[in-house]
Amino acid sequence: MRCPYCAHEETQVVETRESDEGDVIRRRRRCLKCDKRFTTYERPEITLPAVVKKDGARVEFDPAKLRASMLLALRKRPVSMEQIDAALERIQEKLLASAAKEIPSARLGELVMRELKRIDKVAYVRFASVYREFEDVDAFRQLIRDI
Repeated sequence: MRCPYCAHEETQVVETRESDEGDVIRRRRRCLKCDKRFTTYERPEITLPAVVKKDGARVEFDPAKLRASMLLALRKRPVSMEQIDAALERIQEKLLASAAKEIPSARLGELVMRELKRIDKVAYVRFASVYREFEDVDAFRQLIRDI
């Protein structure tokens, strides 16, 4: 591990702790050159499926982009960050459980809509109105009736 202060490549692990959940290891390290201490975290690398867009382009799954989309739909709604994080976690768990290498963006959108419908109906309608690209008011009315 390279020292973030002097870029020296030799460091010593001074202390190791596992998180309460057991999914992260925290290590305190000391640089052997400048003697400064710093902390590193180890987590398992999880590979989520690539997202296949409508035009066939493949992009890496980006949790930050998914969060931004949900936050936009949830703007000025009484939903806590814990609820949003839990919804994002459920979506990612479903993606991991599928063990698929790729997921169509339409499927990802459906997962988001299901979570939004669960936590806030107004956000669900906001997201669906953009995602489903309604052509007329009748289709939009039908969505609202279905809630």
